[in-house]
Formats: sequence, C-alpha cells, structure tokens
Amino acid sequence: MAFGKNLCHAARRWRPFGMVTLNVSLPEAMKDWVEAQAGTGHFGSASDYVRDLIRRDQEKIDGLAQLQTLIAEGFDSGVSERSLDDVLTEARERVRVTQNP
Repeated sequence: MAFGKNLCHAARRWRPFGMVTLNVSLPEAMKDWVEAQAGTGHFGSASDYVRDLIRRDQEKIDGLAQLQTLIAEGFDSGVSERSLDDVLTEARERVRVTQNP
C-alpha cells in the first residue's frame, strides 16, 4: 500500500477531536525520510512526525516574532544613561537570581 494511502486509511479509522486530513505530495526521498523518522520509535506514526515538525516550526516563528518585538522595544526606548558596566552588573544579577531562586 502506498504511503499516502496508509495515512488516509488511518485517518478514516481514527480521527481525534478537531483533527482534519491533509494530503501532502512528497518526493520519494522525503517520503523515505519521514517513514524512517516515524520508525525510530520517537513518533507513533508519520503523521505524528509531521505534526511535531509543524509544531516546532510554529514555536520557532513565534519565538522570532517575540525577539523582533523585544528588539523594537529596545530601539524605541532610546539611549540609556547607564554605563555598560552597570547594565552588565544588573544582567548578571538577574541571571543569578533566576538560576538560584
């Protein structure tokens, strides 16, 4: 049975609440890669592997958006009157407090 058919048949048999089916065409080498990753035991199926990839991509994009927001806030805040030593001392103290609550 072809890879895509396996996914479709599995989706018809069991579809968790809120899940929908999406058929994706892949080159043979990518299909083999997905199947190999699914077979490592880290993922229950090819669908689990693809969902994990999408989830990690979403987290990466969200993290980059947050970083861009923080950078923009930093630029918008203007130039600090504090010395570099004062800024670094405060940053080190924040790290120390965070690591040793």
